[in-house]
Amino acid sequence: MNARAIAPLIVLLAAASAAQCPTGAPQDQPPAEQSRVTRLEAEARGLARTDGCSSADQCRTAPVGARPCGGPRDYIAYCARTTDSAALFRKLEELRQAEMEFNRKTGAASTCEFRTPPSVGLEAGMCKSVSTVEGIK
Repeated sequence: MNARAIAPLIVLLAAASAAQCPTGAPQDQPPAEQSRVTRLEAEARGLARTDGCSSADQCRTAPVGARPCGGPRDYIAYCARTTDSAALFRKLEELRQAEMEFNRKTGAASTCEFRTPPSVGLEAGMCKSVSTVEGIK
């Protein structure tokens, strides 16, 4: 095959791969593995308190999970004044390790773009990602 014939095939395969797993979370997870990752993420999100801050500079973000290509799958906003940050980051590390192991076992794939943490804002005393806070651009 010549290069002209191969290029469309490569683009098609890349698009199909990205469509199968756009968020980096594997689609066909074994029930026990899926349950563990889901449980750990719910526990981490439960530790991340968004209330109690009086200004946006008291709000923080933390990385959530592990994408197959590297880096966090998501970020969570939290209030540093009311969140036990040490407990939150221990749980997030446990989640990251579990998801990395799952990704390795299943051969999961994802896109490899660099994801930066979102900015955070304060709305009615609640820390939120800027993308979810109305009026912040």
